[in-house]
Amino acid sequence: MKRRDLEHLIRAAGAISESTELIIIGSQAILGMFPDPPEELIVSQEADLYPADDPSKADLIDETIGELSPFHEQFGYYAHGVGPETAILPSHWKSRLIKIQNENTLGVAGLCLHPVDVAVSKLIAGRQRDFDFVDQLIRHRLVALEDIESVLSELPANQAVSVKAWLQRRP
Repeated sequence: MKRRDLEHLIRAAGAISESTELIIIGSQAILGMFPDPPEELIVSQEADLYPADDPSKADLIDETIGELSPFHEQFGYYAHGVGPETAILPSHWKSRLIKIQNENTLGVAGLCLHPVDVAVSKLIAGRQRDFDFVDQLIRHRLVALEDIESVLSELPANQAVSVKAWLQRRP
């Protein structure tokens, strides 16, 4: 997915949900800070998002422009309507959101997780593909290990332990 694709999804999801702000979580949130990241970081066809004002409208987004919808078939990417509970995030994640709002979004704001918050949520999810994604973020210097370590105090203790364990296993 390219940045312009995410902007299209923000515009469409905003219109469908009648929302002016959408929270973008998941891997494609990195497009907020890095409009042109390395190709291996933007292979996903989906952007996980929900309306900031009413997360319950995520179902409507998913039904309308979600996976296997006519929208997905036409454009090759789609919105995955999710809820705030989808990702476990550091407590101050909202203060680090990165806004995408321009003429391509028709004024709808896509509030993207900061890459460090994406990395932490991926590490907590703990799937191999998530570990691989975080490794790529670090390899391409989009997130530093020190940045991940700096937000550990914002996590519940049991979540911080799993992230610390991953950090210690790294070469």
